[in-house]
Amino acid sequence: MTVSVLVVDDSGFFRKRLTEILNASGTIKVVGAATNGREGVEMAEKLRPDVITMDYEMPVMNGIAAVKEIMRRCPTPVLMFSSLTYEGARVTLDALEAGAVDFLPKNFEDIAKDGSELQRILRQRILDVARSSPRAGRSKAPSTPPNAPAGSRPATPPAHRQESSRVSARQAPAAPPASRQEPGAPARPARRRTANRHYDVVAIGTSTGGPIALQKVLVNLPANFPAPLVLVQHMPGSFTPAFAERLNKLCRIQVRQAEDGDMLRPGLALLAPGGKQMMIENRGGQGRVRILPGDDRLNYKPSVDVTFGSLARSFPGKTLGVILTGMGADGKEGSRMMKQTGSVIWSQDEKSSVIYGMPMAVARAGLSDEILPLDEVGPRLVEGVH
Repeated sequence: MTVSVLVVDDSGFFRKRLTEILNASGTIKVVGAATNGREGVEMAEKLRPDVITMDYEMPVMNGIAAVKEIMRRCPTPVLMFSSLTYEGARVTLDALEAGAVDFLPKNFEDIAKDGSELQRILRQRILDVARSSPRAGRSKAPSTPPNAPAGSRPATPPAHRQESSRVSARQAPAAPPASRQEPGAPARPARRRTANRHYDVVAIGTSTGGPIALQKVLVNLPANFPAPLVLVQHMPGSFTPAFAERLNKLCRIQVRQAEDGDMLRPGLALLAPGGKQMMIENRGGQGRVRILPGDDRLNYKPSVDVTFGSLARSFPGKTLGVILTGMGADGKEGSRMMKQTGSVIWSQDEKSSVIYGMPMAVARAGLSDEILPLDEVGPRLVEGVH
C-alpha cells in the first residue's frame, strides 16, 4: 500500500528535494505541495493525504497555525521539520502540542546530499507517522491542576477523560509468565491493579508522542510528590533544555535537565539530556545521576533500556517503571531487568498512544503490571506512590 504525502514548505528547493527522495522509495508518493500554511490546510482537505510534512516559518499562515487548523478540519498525521536551535525546540514543542505527531531536523546541506542513511531515516519516519493516530480533539495539553500554586502558567483545557482500560483479576484470567509469552502474540491485559506502595524512584520512558504525554502525566503530580522521578524522552540534545524548562513552568513538581552528579529527591523530575545516556547509581541509599557520552552502538541517545537497566541494579525491587507512547521497543529489556528484581512496570494502552510501539513491546512480553489510558497515569501515580 502506497503512503500519500502532502509537502508544505515555502522553499522551492526543499519541496523539490523532499518530493524526489520520497517518490523514489516506491512505497511513498507525494500527492501535492503547498507553499504556505493556508494553502496546506486547503490541500489537506482536498487531497486527504496519509501524512503531511510541515515547515514552521511560512508566509500567510505559519506551521503551528496550520497544524491546529488541520486537526480541527481533517485530522491527519503531521511530521514537522525543525531547526536544531533553542528557538527551533520551542516552536517544535508548540507544534506537537497543536497536534503534530513527530519532528525531524531541517538541514538544507544534508537534504541536498544523496546520503542513503538520511533518506532511509526520512522515509521510515514517514511510514511510522502514517501508522500513528491523529490527535484531533485530544491534542491539547491539560490545564494546570486545581490548587496549583500562584504563578503557575495555565495550559490548554484537558481532553475528555477516557474510560479506564485497566483489567482487574475479576475481569480477565491471569496472563502466563513472561517467559511463556508468544513473541508475536497480541498484548495481553495486565493481570491486576498493583498495590499502593513506596518506591525509591519512578522512571518514565517515552518517544514519539512523548512530549505531550509526559506533560499530561506530570501536571497531575503535587509539589510534595513522595518519590524522585527520572524521565527519558528520545529527543536531540538541543531540544531537552527547552523541554525541561517548559515542563517546569507547567508543573507543580520541579523539572530540569539532569546533570552529572545530580542527587535524586522527592518532587524533582530529572530529564535525560539528549544525545547522552543517563544512569542512576545508589550511594548509601541515595540516588545519584551519571551522565555518559552517547554510545554509537546504541540507536537511542538517551536510551530507556540504559536508564531502566541501571535502576534494576541500583534500586532492585524498589522502582516503578512507566512506558509511554513511542516507536520501536526501547524500554522492553530495561523493564525486563527491573521486573526480575521485583520492581513494577506500567504501560500506556493502545487507544491513547500516538504510536503503540514501546508500550506494546512491554505488554506483549508480559511485563506490564498495569496497562493504563494516558489520562489515568498521572492520577494513578498520585494514588499509588507513597
